Amino acid sequence: MRTGVAGLGGMTDTDGRNLHSHSFLGAGHAASERKTWAVIWLCAAMMVAEIGGGWLFGSIALVADGLHMSTHAGALLLAALAYTYARKFDNDARFTFGTGKLGDLAGFTSAIVLAMIALLIGYESVVRLIDPVAIKFAEAIPIACLGLAVNVVSAWLLSGGDHDHHDAHDHGHDHGHHHHHRDNNMRAAIVHVIADAAVSVLVIVGLLLARSFGWLWMDPLAGLVGACVIASWSMGLIRDTGAILLDMNPDRHMAHHVREAIEAEGDILADLHLWRLGPGHLGAIVAVHTGSPRREDYYRERLARFKSLSHLTIEVRHI
Repeated sequence: MRTGVAGLGGMTDTDGRNLHSHSFLGAGHAASERKTWAVIWLCAAMMVAEIGGGWLFGSIALVADGLHMSTHAGALLLAALAYTYARKFDNDARFTFGTGKLGDLAGFTSAIVLAMIALLIGYESVVRLIDPVAIKFAEAIPIACLGLAVNVVSAWLLSGGDHDHHDAHDHGHDHGHHHHHRDNNMRAAIVHVIADAAVSVLVIVGLLLARSFGWLWMDPLAGLVGACVIASWSMGLIRDTGAILLDMNPDRHMAHHVREAIEAEGDILADLHLWRLGPGHLGAIVAVHTGSPRREDYYRERLARFKSLSHLTIEVRHI
């Protein structure tokens, strides 16, 4: 009986030691970082303009929206800092499997913040349904429209032009819905912006109906619907990012095809651990039991067609 271990995608130094790259950032990491910072500056400029204009013209509603914009910028700042930190410490040996999952951690945190925002909006909406307050339509409607415009521009800046590179050259071997290619940090930022835009649309509709027909309850009802939508999106983010942080199998189809590749010629896949290292990068530990004299390199070549397997450890046991 003999046991051997080999890594896939490694490099060899002058002493013959196998060196592995632990850089598992997404293909569009740098572009996403730039776009996120650009949106933050846009939100910061709008925040200053609204708060300054509110104080200058005596509009407390404009000041309130400016303060709301500051929370918006703060949530996006989390995403931007995650991109910057991940890039800066990409090759830091303290991170055993690199910093590729930092975006998922930021996405999970953003999802928690979104859930809290949904609770606050829901609470405020219920309070206003029970105890309606007078609405200054002349101020509220233009501010809501301004907020919608900023969110639309922000969403366009964040998502414009760049798409996830789903490893088109995997020749059909990276199956499933490509969830392991998702940049959950960018996804969280976009969800935050779109959620805010959705609430702005609902608020505008509610305000217009309240002004036209005197239905003051439409405004808080719109807020309640918006809270439910945000809560639903945040739960989806929490579920997906939480699974990655807990190293759940990110692609059962991939696991199935890895098993097929190993067992195609009578060998036994005794153990398989598959987890996500970063957007588009998977790690795997494969234990093979075989009665043949095949070595680790043989199985490495068989699995080389799975382009998403960026870090692969193979153990072969001869029986």
